[in-house]
Amino acid sequence: MNPAYQHTDKEKFLNSYGAFASRHELMDSPLNTLAIRKFEELGFPTTKHEEWKYTNVSPILKNRFALSTGKSRLKREDILPFLLTGKDSILLVFENGFLNRELSLIENLPQGVIIDSLASSRNHDVVKQHLGKYAPMKQESFVALNTAFIFDGAFIYLPVNAVVERPIHLLYVNDSREEATVVYPRNLIVAKKNNSLKIACTYHTIGNINSAFTNSVSEIVTGANANVEFVKVQTENDNTYHISHTEVMQERDSVFNISTITLGGNIVRNNLHIVLNDVNCTSHLYGLYITDGNELVDNHTLVDHAKPNCESNELYKGVLGGKSSGVFNGKVFVRPDAQKTNAYQSNKNILLSDEATMNTKPQLEIFADDVKCSHGATTGQLDSEALFYLRSRGIGEKEAKAFLNIAFAADVIKNISLEPLRDRLMPLIERKLKQGD
Repeated sequence: MNPAYQHTDKEKFLNSYGAFASRHELMDSPLNTLAIRKFEELGFPTTKHEEWKYTNVSPILKNRFALSTGKSRLKREDILPFLLTGKDSILLVFENGFLNRELSLIENLPQGVIIDSLASSRNHDVVKQHLGKYAPMKQESFVALNTAFIFDGAFIYLPVNAVVERPIHLLYVNDSREEATVVYPRNLIVAKKNNSLKIACTYHTIGNINSAFTNSVSEIVTGANANVEFVKVQTENDNTYHISHTEVMQERDSVFNISTITLGGNIVRNNLHIVLNDVNCTSHLYGLYITDGNELVDNHTLVDHAKPNCESNELYKGVLGGKSSGVFNGKVFVRPDAQKTNAYQSNKNILLSDEATMNTKPQLEIFADDVKCSHGATTGQLDSEALFYLRSRGIGEKEAKAFLNIAFAADVIKNISLEPLRDRLMPLIERKLKQGD
């Protein structure tokens, strides 16, 4: 621990919790109370913690953030740039952590399907059964802090054999135009047996003067033979800090695809834990992070092969410019009973400047003997031969570099099945890459 900032900054958040608890009816008082006690015990991580070695969170803690009162200020035109999944989407708009029903589009749902705010679903049996059961609040202080402040977010429930054809867009907007703000989004997604759905969860900031802090947790349960795609897109600005944790529990014969796209933010930490908890599960993990200036993006993934005959494939790519820095720590556990496991992991990075840095650490821990597992990491500059080839065809150096970087990024984006989202992401990626020139 670092006592220089541990006590005072922890107290700020504890005091904020007291005000929050008195202002709102908590969703589950025992859970909130247990979480704030666990947070008080854990405190904030420092660079002396191995898992946070390259990510110093003290700049986040120096700020004083205000909790939203739930008052709505957003207008339709404010969110138009953030509508990334097409006009046919089911849309839930969260303004500073609270569902804005006037801007949301939730209608014509299949029978038995629930897509609503967590706050209004607090007494649902599925919420009581699953909320807070998977994300590791006893080990992760930011998960504990989010759990203490659980009030609103998305609740998605699909009963057996339900299929949602339309994509679901969870749009989170942190509006810091009037003051520095903190939000604690919480998503609970439960897909029962024989389900299929596609979800895009996107995070954005309005206002570039005051700081903003997003501390988000998502818990996802994929039932037997369910097929779930989850895309997390983060385009917050340089005054925003973003810590997220996604916890996934897979049951037999399920398929889970996740793409984590990070295109902004001062300090960003993406934690992703997936447990393949029954036989014949498949997971695909894709990640893309593009940084410039003094930005830091830290991706920590853990794939836990707990049962036999499962497969995971992981591809993370980064393009880093300016004085920015990136972190990739990917762990794959293969437990003793998880025979016939196939697990593949790759992290590839391009450094656009001499001052950009990348710390990568792919890890395999294998306790079974009948497995096929591999991992690898590369960090370097653009392929000089490919660059020479383009230059020799009359393409300018700047344009040639942009072309190669876009192709490098597109290798991740092509795995997103939502065509409108792919089409909207590519211009954002090109703009971000040009900022780093």
